[in-house]
Amino acid sequence: MTIEIIGTGRSIPPRRVSNQELADRIDTSDEWIRSHTGIGNRHIAEEGVAASDLGADAAREALLCAIDRGLVTEKTPEELALTVDLIVLSSATQDFFSHPATSCIVQHLLGAKNAAAMDITVACSGFIYGLETAAAMLKADFRRKRALVIGTEVLSRITNWDDRSNCILFGDGAGAVLIEKNDTSNQNAGQTGLLRTILGSDGSGWEYLILRRGGSRNPWKKGEVVEEVPAIAMNGQAVYNFAVGVITETLARIMKEENIALEDLALVIPHQANARIIQAAAKRLKIPEEKFYLNMEEYANTSSASIPIALDELNRSGKLKKGDLIITVGFGGGLTYGGNLIRW
Repeated sequence: MTIEIIGTGRSIPPRRVSNQELADRIDTSDEWIRSHTGIGNRHIAEEGVAASDLGADAAREALLCAIDRGLVTEKTPEELALTVDLIVLSSATQDFFSHPATSCIVQHLLGAKNAAAMDITVACSGFIYGLETAAAMLKADFRRKRALVIGTEVLSRITNWDDRSNCILFGDGAGAVLIEKNDTSNQNAGQTGLLRTILGSDGSGWEYLILRRGGSRNPWKKGEVVEEVPAIAMNGQAVYNFAVGVITETLARIMKEENIALEDLALVIPHQANARIIQAAAKRLKIPEEKFYLNMEEYANTSSASIPIALDELNRSGKLKKGDLIITVGFGGGLTYGGNLIRW
């Protein structure tokens, strides 16, 4: 039994904000942002566009991808959506606080009437967790065959645009994959698809990346006057140290336990947070930086959307070939981390 990615998609808001545009508003510069983060631009959703809108668009593109490549018999996204058994969606910027789940709204927008839907909240590790969750649920029931895994974020709504320490980092966007369970008895089938996942967490760092207001720990109070929109707060140095450590450990563990030589690995697709994190991890592992696919220069940090956006870019550009061995790796608030080993 294998779990194959048969379609990829992404949704990027058309409004593009350059470093220079930010530098015209706050005390920073294009050179400083690029040299410290590797980011050059970010895309910002228009007023009224929510995480579910971007997520549904990305999912629809993933369905179309599978159709266009002749990997399904269905002829339209609407027809294919009816065969989806499960939607797993990750977002730190859900449409609504607490409920309803954003995945349910996406299910409605797609017309995926036969799909169960669930949200997961592990921030930037969301796609890695979501892919493993969806794969496990497909394997657990012979009736389930297909699932959509979506990462979608409108981080511009929880960013303090006057705080130059982190407003330079974030952007909006969504990415999605359509996965399918293959029950073939072919002995070689086990060599393709999702091969291994590592998941982990370190709750001692829960304060390092946080949105402090609005939950049961720090709720809104009746009559309270709110002068500032709640925004992401981050201990940048602590997150950096954690990220470099867990990326290094996760990649090393997967490669050692799965007996993967460097020359066997086509690409590492990391969460797109900061180029310096990737450079530090690459140096520790003695992996050439060109083995890491980076697109943060264009999109900045889109949290749980960053890895599926990158997968779609690689898939559609032809840079991913059938049989390529890749590792996705990421980290996020919680703190959480993980990696997927995939044979394309």
